[in-house]
Amino acid sequence: MASISRDRNGNRTIQFVAADGKRRSVRLGKMPMKMVNEVKLKIEALNAAAVTKISVDGETAKWISTLDSVLYDKLSAVGLVPKRTQSELAELGPFIDDYLSKRTDLKPRTHINLLQVRRNLLAYFGANKLMAEVTEGDAEEWRIWLLQHEVKQGSKVVKQKLGINTARRHCGRARQFFRAALKRRLIESNPFGEMKGITVQANSEKFYFVSRAEAEKVLAACPGNQWKLLFALSRFGGLRCPSEHLALRWGDVDWQRGRITVRSPKTEHHEGKESRVVPLFPELRPYLEQAFDEAEPGTEFIITRYRNENQNLRTQLERIIAKAGLKPWPKLFQNLRSTRETELAESFPLHVICAWIGNSQAVATKHYLQVTDDHFDAACQAVHNPVQQPAETTRNNSQESRPPIVFTGSCDTLRNHANGGVPPAGLEPATAGLEIRCSIQLSYEGTNAKPTIILVHRAAAE
Repeated sequence: MASISRDRNGNRTIQFVAADGKRRSVRLGKMPMKMVNEVKLKIEALNAAAVTKISVDGETAKWISTLDSVLYDKLSAVGLVPKRTQSELAELGPFIDDYLSKRTDLKPRTHINLLQVRRNLLAYFGANKLMAEVTEGDAEEWRIWLLQHEVKQGSKVVKQKLGINTARRHCGRARQFFRAALKRRLIESNPFGEMKGITVQANSEKFYFVSRAEAEKVLAACPGNQWKLLFALSRFGGLRCPSEHLALRWGDVDWQRGRITVRSPKTEHHEGKESRVVPLFPELRPYLEQAFDEAEPGTEFIITRYRNENQNLRTQLERIIAKAGLKPWPKLFQNLRSTRETELAESFPLHVICAWIGNSQAVATKHYLQVTDDHFDAACQAVHNPVQQPAETTRNNSQESRPPIVFTGSCDTLRNHANGGVPPAGLEPATAGLEIRCSIQLSYEGTNAKPTIILVHRAAAE
């Protein structure tokens, strides 16, 4: 018989007496008790088979085949199952499990995303599929399968469909698995290596601008101030949810200068991108002040609830939006960030808002900035009032509305003025008595608004 123990940190361990008479321990960590009891029963069955030197039952053998490499290696270390050979590691399921167990550097969200890809790979190819047997054609067929496939959920078969961008990401992560196998020389080529079109593309159909009026309705429907703050940090602060929300500490808020230091788990592996400073926007300040007033003395984190990484905030937000009388929009939290960045782009340079939101200008332009109905309305209502000369119908009206312009002087003066200058005087003095004098009058003829010069001669001076 095996026994279960628990230390003060909540870690659980299963102990049993092996076939050699020695006590062995299998440390399971913080595993739910229901799963611990299941593992305990399987360990007892495996140990009984080892003591009596008989084969394990079919159910236990099937259970062993589904184990990830972490638990399998623990059972192998105490002699309950044989160590996996190199050829077994070349099988799709065992290899991915071994790979994930060694990637201790992965972020929790990244690990979850890779597990989703693992599930879909095994659902299509099977856990025991040799990675070397997967061809480029198989990879393309799996990609098509992702867009419309069936999965078993208990006794039911459910149709599922991944979005195009989600399928692209799945293919990129599958390529990551096979690239790791290629580096270990378990396969000779990567079937996903030459696959095209696996980068995420902008999809304007998924854009949605969450207006101020809609945001107010959602905030009014939030069940408490912590949820209001979660929503406000996304809509008015432009933070990534939930990673950046849960990382916020009260020490990050500079009330006097009106700034917040936002730690970014997603980009911290890039130099200089571990955090950024954003303004304490006036729309955001009331919700932070309310949370500060309610916080217990010595509280470190701003968001004290919903800190469980497995908490499904998206589903909860969908319920809140429905309660507010609105229809949930696509990409709930992404479009809150997108809306805020689009708003800020109306008032600040792009490089400034990118520093606040935490993305590059290329990413902002492609995936975040939206063209809204307000942009079209503003363009349609723009005032265009050029200076125009009203058309005239008759000559008489033209003359009445434009009084004659009279210029009086010598004809030489007029000619010199028209030629752009006055010729230099000669050696002989000017003879005033021979000078013919005249005057001109500008008259507007017709409707073309072009003046006609009329010369009026008068007697020479005596």
